[in-house]
Amino acid sequence: MSAHAFTPQPAEWDAFVQQQPHAHLLQTSAWAALKAPAGWACARVGLRDAAGRLCAGAQLLFRPLPLRLGTMAYLPMGPLLPDAAQADALWAAIDAAARARGAAFLKWEPGFPPPGAPASQPAALGFAPSPQTIQPPRTVLIALDADDDGLLARMNQGTRRKIRQSQKNDIRYWEAAAHELPLFTGMMQMTGARNTFGVHSPDYYALAYRLFVPQHAALILAEHEGEPLAGVMVFALGDSAWYLYGASSDSKRNLMAAYGVQWAAIRWARARGCRTYDMWGIPDEDEAVLEAQFQQRSDGLWGVYGFKRGWGGQVARTPGAWDRVCNPALYAAYRLALRLRR
Repeated sequence: MSAHAFTPQPAEWDAFVQQQPHAHLLQTSAWAALKAPAGWACARVGLRDAAGRLCAGAQLLFRPLPLRLGTMAYLPMGPLLPDAAQADALWAAIDAAARARGAAFLKWEPGFPPPGAPASQPAALGFAPSPQTIQPPRTVLIALDADDDGLLARMNQGTRRKIRQSQKNDIRYWEAAAHELPLFTGMMQMTGARNTFGVHSPDYYALAYRLFVPQHAALILAEHEGEPLAGVMVFALGDSAWYLYGASSDSKRNLMAAYGVQWAAIRWARARGCRTYDMWGIPDEDEAVLEAQFQQRSDGLWGVYGFKRGWGGQVARTPGAWDRVCNPALYAAYRLALRLRR
């Protein structure tokens, strides 16, 4: 690690992250803490300016690879580099942190570059495209630069109608307290079983609540006559909000409470000053393919695209995932193991 690099402590790191208008949730110390029970370790690298202030940095996550093939270093939605002049020093610090932890390779998912910033050039930094993504590269982004009527006008007719339906029949929407989490986790289990996809354990959502609510998140629930119908856990940092977790009951689906809680989450994000609402994850296909096939497919993320497409957002894609080799022998063995598994 270079002489100017250091390891920021969580308080200093989070203060720096929160100063960046386009910082990502996955670069916060709370996100590292959320992933720790699943076996992800964390390391942070930072640079100081002439005044001694943290001026650039990155949070890395590490996870052991199978078959004792070392570790994978993972850089999600970073680095935080307000001054491009610091790029060489920061990447040297990132590489040193990866090597120190026995990384076979560094996986980088840059996310969306901040407006006005130079476009990331992973290939120029020695990265190669990777088919193994961790976060979904394609999403729907909703601009929050309008009032309620303006946002509704951008939506398709079916979504507007369902939102209006969700405001009837005395459905109650509220930001849930910690003791109400079982209402949400119970509906998550129903949602996973109904749509045949995996969901996290109740402990995971409880930890997410403790780490992020109320500073950077809210759990918004809906009920009708005392019966929980839907819930959304929405997160916000800087200019952006993310819809990461959503659930709905098997009961009274005609009341459209799933649309009501999503609408409440969008309005919550706009009230916080967020400019973008990220629906977080759709199939990684061009929009023409998405529109041609979404009514026939329900596998993977296809099942949620039909819901997410109607909210007036734009389909967008990040650069995806990129790998840079740290240990050629271990990386070659890792790629061979992947081919054999397939």
